[in-house]
Amino acid sequence: MWQGDAQSQVVVDLDAIRANVATLRSHTTAQVMAVVKGDGYGHGMVAAARAALSGGATWLGVCTLEEAFGLRDAGLTAPVLSWLWLPGQPVGRAIERDVDLSVASLSQLAAVLAGAREAGRAARLHLKIDTGLSRGGATAQEWPQLVEAAAKAQADGYAEIVGVWSHFVYADAPGHETIDHQLAGFTDALGVALRLGVEPQLRHIANSAATLTRPDAHFDLVRPGIAVYGLSPVEDPAIRASLRPAMTARARVLLSKRLPAGQGISYGHTYVTERESTVALVPLGYADGVPRHASNSGPVLLNGARYTVAGRVCMDQFVVDAGDAPVAEGDEVILFGPGDRGEPTADDWADAVGTINYEIVTRFGSSRVPRVYRGDDA
Repeated sequence: MWQGDAQSQVVVDLDAIRANVATLRSHTTAQVMAVVKGDGYGHGMVAAARAALSGGATWLGVCTLEEAFGLRDAGLTAPVLSWLWLPGQPVGRAIERDVDLSVASLSQLAAVLAGAREAGRAARLHLKIDTGLSRGGATAQEWPQLVEAAAKAQADGYAEIVGVWSHFVYADAPGHETIDHQLAGFTDALGVALRLGVEPQLRHIANSAATLTRPDAHFDLVRPGIAVYGLSPVEDPAIRASLRPAMTARARVLLSKRLPAGQGISYGHTYVTERESTVALVPLGYADGVPRHASNSGPVLLNGARYTVAGRVCMDQFVVDAGDAPVAEGDEVILFGPGDRGEPTADDWADAVGTINYEIVTRFGSSRVPRVYRGDDA
């Protein structure tokens, strides 16, 4: 069912999110942190968080402080970890609002301690060790000094070391040698922390892929992201089948017309009709989340048949060549969904444009495309 007079919309199945989290829980004895950064990977941060919590998640993970505040503003009281923030941002406010903070450097620790003094309460810290991703996290050389300084802050009453954590390089290839190397580095970092008198409540390194394929990496908490939304980070067909994609992106045909053979379509005429054809104008473009790289490759379902984007994707629209099939204004075009009706999936789109399913769903957060929720949590 379409909502109102919308010409395009994203439908989010909250029951699917809840069921996916329940499936992830069944793979582990650890607590589950549902990652809802990036506006819930395009699904809507608050709605996705609520569905994930009702599915059994006990933690929520975000990047920015503003994302964490958004969860608190919505009345969500579950533990929240924010891991991408800058000294000078409202760290004191985060501490006041029970937001856990990732710390990976002495300068970040100093900012947190200043915020703790401002808030008049201890900051809850998750110390991050870089085990090989070479992105966030303290290096092995920096780690002892960071742990020692955090331990002193804890002894002084300004900090509580809740967690020690890291992030995998290549867990989506379950047998890759980097996984074992990182687990060894993580174990070493935990040993250093213990020798310095720090025994965290939570040790966590597992993302979606490791949650589903590497039980030896689960420790006390797992942090699934993309799998919460029903998309698999690994190629295993059984794992894909155990998850249900929660997002469907669709639009209504805006215009239908016949074009002669040999007619170029859209900018640059990169597509030319081979014969007289009916074409459909679809009111979604790269401003709405459709990758421009989907030009001449993106798959859609129109009136029960699969077609491919004809010509270049524009900012607001693209064209489908339906041949001699009947097409009327208002007919539904499904870009991707769970695949129940033979429609393409986000994985199909990722394959078509040479990216990952994460990027496909996360793109669809445009304010021009209404988000409609289905399920008990809607």
